[in-house]
Amino acid sequence: MHIAIAGNIGAGKTTLTKLLAKHYKWEAQLEDVVDNPYLDDFYNQMERWSFNLQVYFLNSRFRQVLQIRKSGKEIIQDRTIYEDAHIFAPNLHAMGLMTNRDFENYRSLFDLMESLVQGPDLLIYLRSSIPNLVSQIHKRGRDYENSISIDYLSRLNERYEAWISKYDKGSLLIIDVDQLDFVDNPEDLGSIINTIEAEIHGLF
Repeated sequence: MHIAIAGNIGAGKTTLTKLLAKHYKWEAQLEDVVDNPYLDDFYNQMERWSFNLQVYFLNSRFRQVLQIRKSGKEIIQDRTIYEDAHIFAPNLHAMGLMTNRDFENYRSLFDLMESLVQGPDLLIYLRSSIPNLVSQIHKRGRDYENSISIDYLSRLNERYEAWISKYDKGSLLIIDVDQLDFVDNPEDLGSIINTIEAEIHGLF
């Protein structure tokens, strides 16, 4: 079984991935932010490094999806291959931070990869307001995220909502995280787990 968590920067994807992996004894596939050689450069000079960063993420997630299906294990994944192609890369292109040539090259690569992979059995989308995202980003204090603007987050949120409204790769569960504190409040985590249980039992 392949479950994936989607959501904007600061929505709580990695934290919830780890908590659910621990609860269900699933294997967690986390986003590669520690060893990513482009992230710092990207946030300092987006226009120069946007294509490199997006191709790096695309490569990383394509490998993850192939490994997930091959393993036959129960795996929960932090962010999907679709988010880069439907949200992050088009947003950079629309903001003039990725050239037409690079974007077309990227899309062609994604289309090829997408034809070779399946969507997750269940996608969990963490819906969040901008103030909540900003609060969470500041709280975790990653240096390279200090330069993220509210305008950038807003654009991403709009694209997330548009993508989710048309999502058709498998089962979808939307969780509004603004009023939830699944880190410090066990009841909030419990309610999320109950909702996921209902979805999973509906799948099989």
